[in-house]
Amino acid sequence: MRDFDKRDVYKQEFDLDNFKRLVKYLKPFIKYLIITLVIMVGVSLVEMSGPILIKEVIDKALPQKNLQYLNMLGITFLALRVLLAVGAHFRTKLLNKTGQSVIYNIRQELFNHIQKLSLRFYDSRPAGKLMTRLTSDVENLNELLTSGIVQFINDIITLAMIMGIMLYMHWQLALYTFVILPLLFYIGFKLRSHVRDNWRVARSKRSSMNAFLQESISGMRTIQAFTQEDSSSSSFDEVNNDYTSAQIKATRTSLLLRPAVEICSAIGSCIIYIAGATFIFKADISPGVLVAFISYVKWFWEPIRNLSNFYNVLLVAMASAERVFSILDQEPEIKNKITAQNMPKIKGDVEFKNVKFGYDANIEVLKGVSFKVKQGQTIALVGATGAGKSTIINLIPRFYDILDGSILIDGLDIKNVTMNSLRYQMSIVLQDPLIFSGTIKDNIAYGKPNATEEEIIEAAKLANAHEFIIEFDKGYETEVHERGSRLSVGQRQLVSFARAILADPRIIILDEATSSIDTKTEKLIQDAIQKVLIGRTSFVIAHRLSTIRNADLIMVIENGLIAESGTHESLMSKKGMYYDLNLVQYKSLEKAI
Repeated sequence: MRDFDKRDVYKQEFDLDNFKRLVKYLKPFIKYLIITLVIMVGVSLVEMSGPILIKEVIDKALPQKNLQYLNMLGITFLALRVLLAVGAHFRTKLLNKTGQSVIYNIRQELFNHIQKLSLRFYDSRPAGKLMTRLTSDVENLNELLTSGIVQFINDIITLAMIMGIMLYMHWQLALYTFVILPLLFYIGFKLRSHVRDNWRVARSKRSSMNAFLQESISGMRTIQAFTQEDSSSSSFDEVNNDYTSAQIKATRTSLLLRPAVEICSAIGSCIIYIAGATFIFKADISPGVLVAFISYVKWFWEPIRNLSNFYNVLLVAMASAERVFSILDQEPEIKNKITAQNMPKIKGDVEFKNVKFGYDANIEVLKGVSFKVKQGQTIALVGATGAGKSTIINLIPRFYDILDGSILIDGLDIKNVTMNSLRYQMSIVLQDPLIFSGTIKDNIAYGKPNATEEEIIEAAKLANAHEFIIEFDKGYETEVHERGSRLSVGQRQLVSFARAILADPRIIILDEATSSIDTKTEKLIQDAIQKVLIGRTSFVIAHRLSTIRNADLIMVIENGLIAESGTHESLMSKKGMYYDLNLVQYKSLEKAI
């Protein structure tokens, strides 16, 4: 079992506190639920009047040959059935409306919460598992929070009324019926823990399967490129089989309670038939009363069947609730201080003071990094993969909190300003930019939704994206689909750069933004960069060292430390690590030629 599978399987008993938390989501809709409950109780009362009418037909109307009374009973029965149908319609309508509203609120709260969690939370959790929490696990709460709880209350009330009627009609026969209940309760108690644990495992396996699917779909290009379809299918067969087996086992265990109810019902009915016949022989009960009583006995078991089903619904929902609340209870690692102030308009001075950081508290990625950057300077970060370059730029917008030291912007510690006011004045362009489903216009305006069309076009022109955009039939209104599938890598990069320009940032971060594009597109971006960086502080991680020769400061990062720093000319004259990196890259280009 993978680590994230282990996190998903819980071993504590039924958590009453979690149940109370779930019930609180019903509070805004309590009026609708009360109306629904009243309708359901009314429907139950209408249903319970049926055996009384049958008793009247057998004991009075037929023996007395009273046709008028028989007709009246028939009309009454028909009217009650109409009321029953109308009540059932409104019950279903209200429950559906309430249920969807409750699930909407839970899903919205969950989504809003995960957006507040730091990147460290996502580093260790597959997207597919989070998708399961937002969809399947939330849906599992629907039946419990709406029809489940209301039906449970209705069944308890109905059961109490039926038991009262049965005791009133013939208390001895009623006791014969009730005598089988202790056996049913014992069976339910024995099955409880097995049902709960099996559903928890099934939910965990489902999350694992969804995580695998999400990862595979995202990486389908790589799978096909390396002809690993068979291997991927084999791996999916394993996780699919694990989920299927767990689901079958959980369902099979849950269904054991239903046959137990049916067997107890059959035993109870046999007892009533024998005892009832005996009482008729003794003239202690009329045939009409016995027929009505037998009808109530059948209905007596119906709410018990519902209650057994509710028990399964409860356990499934509580397994999902544990998983949903485990996320809602996850405290955001990065928080605004109570005393945090809005960041004033950034000038662009950035300083790292002995910054130490690790994604794992026991392993430092940055080991005391210090440097100063002046307003409007361009700083290039170079070094081997894993040296700490991306870590440095991820700390500037405070995506992570450092272990020690401080990061200052214009002399203000970034921990003392609000995150929104800090990040709003920064733009980041990544090596593989994310393009959202929607139009090109929407994507450019993502960081500034209220931008005018003129501003969007101007940003596109500065990013050298305007020319290729207007070549599309719909221009800026062109739909680009998920991850910008209609655009080339270079075009996606240009749109991403236009998005950064439109946001009018004071600090720009380019994370290998030109490493995956062709030379022509790179030249377009380099031209745009030169226009935009004027007066703005920028941090650039570059794969091609030729693109950073004009940087004001180049820092060579090695093993979490700044090994060298200076301009291109000064570093080349030292013939140190930067010189060696240039030499290696130059020789690689020569071989390629």
